[in-house]
Amino acid sequence: MNGTANDSKAPVILLIDGECNMCHGISRFVIRRDPKAKFRFASLQSNTGQRMLQEGGLSASDLDTVVMVDNGRYDTKSTAALRLFRKLGGAWALLYIGIIVPKAIRDRVYDMIARRRYRWFGRNESCLIPTADVRKRFIED
Repeated sequence: MNGTANDSKAPVILLIDGECNMCHGISRFVIRRDPKAKFRFASLQSNTGQRMLQEGGLSASDLDTVVMVDNGRYDTKSTAALRLFRKLGGAWALLYIGIIVPKAIRDRVYDMIARRRYRWFGRNESCLIPTADVRKRFIED
């Protein structure tokens, strides 16, 4: 495999909390740095997100995580975040070095942020509607 490239034609899917402002910011961050449109997005709360969680053997009620689905591999929490940086490539891939920190420690920090994300960044009662040019990056139900 060639480092940061997504070798297959299948997109990498990020399942995010559709009501979380921080998660929407992360989606916009990825979209701006993904000119080849390797990444697609779906809300954890959507029918598509719920189905994919079930297919991956993950809890459909745990909305405190980001899920990265890449060629049938499901990563969550800090591992998903670090693999995301790696897939973005360029200087962002250097952040993947964080993978050497034990998962239990990485996920403890991740969980601390996830528990406070609504307080720090706010919450929407419904998923934000993306602009027309971004809408094609989101998976419809």
